[in-house]
Amino acid sequence: MTMWDSSAIRRSLVNTCKLWRHCAGCAWLGLALSSLGCAQSEVTVSDFGKTADGTPVEQFTLRNAGGVVVKLISRGATLTEWHVPDKNGEMADVVFGFDDIAGYESPANGYFGCTAGRVANRIAGGKFTIDGAEYTLATNDGPNALHGGEKRSLDKVVWKGEPFEKENERGVAFTYTSPDGEEGYPGNLAMKVTYTLTDKNEIRIDYEATTDKATPVNLTNHAYFNLAGAGAPTINDHELKIIADNYTPVDATLIPTGQIVPVEGTVFDFRDFHEIGERVNTLNNQPGGGYDHNFVLNNQDGDLALAAQVRESDSGRLLSIFTTEPGIQFYGGNFLAGQKGKGGKTYAHRSGLCLETQHYPDSVNHPSFPNSVLKPGDTYKHTCVYQITVE
Repeated sequence: MTMWDSSAIRRSLVNTCKLWRHCAGCAWLGLALSSLGCAQSEVTVSDFGKTADGTPVEQFTLRNAGGVVVKLISRGATLTEWHVPDKNGEMADVVFGFDDIAGYESPANGYFGCTAGRVANRIAGGKFTIDGAEYTLATNDGPNALHGGEKRSLDKVVWKGEPFEKENERGVAFTYTSPDGEEGYPGNLAMKVTYTLTDKNEIRIDYEATTDKATPVNLTNHAYFNLAGAGAPTINDHELKIIADNYTPVDATLIPTGQIVPVEGTVFDFRDFHEIGERVNTLNNQPGGGYDHNFVLNNQDGDLALAAQVRESDSGRLLSIFTTEPGIQFYGGNFLAGQKGKGGKTYAHRSGLCLETQHYPDSVNHPSFPNSVLKPGDTYKHTCVYQITVE
């Protein structure tokens, strides 16, 4: 595995990537590079601007043998682009995002593509107790805490990214240590999130974390997908299958009630493929105004297993999600409000979906749910694989 860590090599990669970005999308890219005596690189690094406080943000471009392109930025260890072919070989970017760092720092950003945490999803009342000590978090989603906080949650900080290449794989390892007390969470939490693009058109995300004080941890990726291409008008025509016989019902603020209930006979039964729009309007007057629920995956033993699939008939694209986690949150884009994203495209209501592999929401306050508290000496590990193929 080749690693770059010197500033001189990094600057060289930045310059290479500026040429790459200038030529990207051209059929003669390889010829253009070879005519300059420059080998086509599988991983390139470029500048993506600076945050409002002046912190530089890097962009990492990954390309596999089939021409699939993935882009990531160090702010939020965020997936910003994923260009994949349809059944006719036509490429499209299928994830939501923005063209510049200002977009990611704006109120229009609905956690697009980020690493969410320390605790993704919701914590009731923004409070939890560990070993007799009560901790209080910011309540940034009505009465509850959402996705790790409001100022220094993991989607808002700049991570350190190190690119790598090995046979049939290329990727970026992002690292960040959240200090004790950040956003109200206990312990110094050292994290590593590794994105790998394979020649099987997979994005594999491996999460690791250690702590010096007991703390809840629930990391996930918050990518929004539209398999017809980001900016297409709806995901209601996408068909979804979730490998889950049960789900966790929620209260009026989208906090689990603590029950685990069979999906059979409900609008949450996706054990076979169903169009998302087939039954979604029956939830219009329910919490969230649509699908925003955790599904209890049938696989509960921690092995990597198929969790869900989404297919879109016109493009022929099939998204398959594999995970080691016990749950997956299906969110149907209910809070999208027509914000402008990459290339000026509109992200309309229910035009994107998220499938977030996770521990169940508010697990820290539900002893009957799988344990989400990480203790000193233990290592949090979680793997998620997103794969897009064509049918």
